[in-house]
Amino acid sequence: MTDDKSQLPELRASHADRDRIAEQLRVAAGDGRLTMDELDERLEKALNAKTGSELAVLVTDLPAVAASGLALPAEAQELVKIEVSSGSAAREGRWVVPRAMEVKAGSGSVKLDLTKAVISGPTLRIDATVRSGSLTIVTKPGIEVIVDEVSVSSGSAKVRQPPGAESVPTVLRVTVSGSVRSGSITARPPRRGFLAWLQRKPVTYE
Repeated sequence: MTDDKSQLPELRASHADRDRIAEQLRVAAGDGRLTMDELDERLEKALNAKTGSELAVLVTDLPAVAASGLALPAEAQELVKIEVSSGSAAREGRWVVPRAMEVKAGSGSVKLDLTKAVISGPTLRIDATVRSGSLTIVTKPGIEVIVDEVSVSSGSAKVRQPPGAESVPTVLRVTVSGSVRSGSITARPPRRGFLAWLQRKPVTYE
């Protein structure tokens, strides 16, 4: 009797398989390889995938991701541009921090969460133009944000250091320049969930 393995049913995808592919998609989006619309579309397909082949087809045109979350190779872009009018844009999770960014926010919002980002160099320069919108930079100990070069009209540019920042060496220095009209540029640590706030638990970064 011939053992025809081709007739065996394909193995079903596990939660870990879906999470791994989702992480690879997020890294690719942070590296500029996918647009936010493409990321949303592929993440939805990944979450609904039933087999390994359905997952594999979502990343055939993307670099592999190591267990650490780094794209292989994890080459940072020289410049990333983000522009929103009345909507919102965010970079969160394990995205690769570029060398420089240009951010324009009309009445919308832009959020750059650096707490789990892949830091590829010692500096990030952000040229920001904020009207009535907002730019929020989420930090952690080891990330220093400087907003001294921001011109403010009736808005604000504020930096709130995360707890314990003074005892951690700087691994990334973010220099923000540009202008704010009636909007805001804010650098702050992550917000605690309501339960963590009630229990007075410290902010965690993982």
